[in-house]
Amino acid sequence: MPGSMNDRFGVDTPCYVISEEKLLSNMKIMDWVMERTGCKILLAQKAFSMYSVYPLLEKHLRGTTASGLFEAKLGRECFDGEVHVFSPAYKRSEMEELVKICDHIVFNSFSQWKKHREAVQKSGRKISCGIRCNPCYSEIETDIYNPCFEGSRLGVTPENFDESELDGIEGLHFHTMCEQGAEVLARTVPHIEKHFGKYLSRMKWINLGGGHHITKEDYNIDLLCDTVIYLRDKYGVDVYLEPGEAAALNAGWLVCEVLETVKNGIDIAIVDTSAACHMPDVLEMPYRPEIIGAGKPGEKPFTYRLGGPTCLAGDIIGDYSFDRPLKEGDRLVFCDMAIYTMCKNNTFNGMPLPSICLERLDGSTELVKSFGYEDFKSRL
Repeated sequence: MPGSMNDRFGVDTPCYVISEEKLLSNMKIMDWVMERTGCKILLAQKAFSMYSVYPLLEKHLRGTTASGLFEAKLGRECFDGEVHVFSPAYKRSEMEELVKICDHIVFNSFSQWKKHREAVQKSGRKISCGIRCNPCYSEIETDIYNPCFEGSRLGVTPENFDESELDGIEGLHFHTMCEQGAEVLARTVPHIEKHFGKYLSRMKWINLGGGHHITKEDYNIDLLCDTVIYLRDKYGVDVYLEPGEAAALNAGWLVCEVLETVKNGIDIAIVDTSAACHMPDVLEMPYRPEIIGAGKPGEKPFTYRLGGPTCLAGDIIGDYSFDRPLKEGDRLVFCDMAIYTMCKNNTFNGMPLPSICLERLDGSTELVKSFGYEDFKSRL
């Protein structure tokens, strides 16, 4: 491609390249929010769990949040801070380990709380327990990412909230957002108060979950802070936020190489990275990631459909235009590839996992990890 990135990243492809500078920039925004509001911001590891940079992140964030036992263990082992966990349901064997390492445990139902309450109480540790609540309001349009859509399994609805089982519960957890602004949070709070406000003053904390696009360029940080302060002061609670995406937003790239160009009514370029294997949200969301130096279809003289090397017919990344024809060996650099990529990638078709590199503050690039055949074989 389109050369400047060739010069910047002398890496074998495919490869994720993560920027310390951009991570630090995101952390400074989080610092400012915490300083202004007194809230605690945690790293949601489901979006970004590259633990080689945890020493940088732990200087700013207050801890990690996990979606299950393995993420909780990673947070305890590699991040100096609080460890929180939420799962729709826990196995008893998992809870036996979780009570040894977690500071907060959030339950998805009162039956889960009753099932595991004794394990918490007998742990010999101070564990703060909470209930996840569903305020029956969300502005997420894609159901696969909407925890409040009709029939959702996530969170206790108002009619199922059992006030008689609150003994030992210290917090309420709400996660209703995905890649959204503070305006959405502000519109959600009245629904939280309508259904659960009468319980909040009995709590020590409220957790507003993830989905807050705090580090996005046009995010309304003042409104976020005002909303957090409002809840903090009205109900006398500590406030937690759990952004995953915002922590590593725009902090990484996926570098790939053109393997072949073909024509079938349109120009097609086959690259050595896969939407299905290396950036699955492209198919799940779906969305079209940006490429440095590329335009929308027809915007530049040469338009190509980019596809991966797997057998999946739908392994299509998207249509892009370029200033000149693509050829074998050209490099393409996808933007915003730190989040929901390394955590979700897979080896379908025996596809090699991309290497992971770190761009240091001094501009040098360091190989963190590479993967080979044994990484594919060992999973099977």
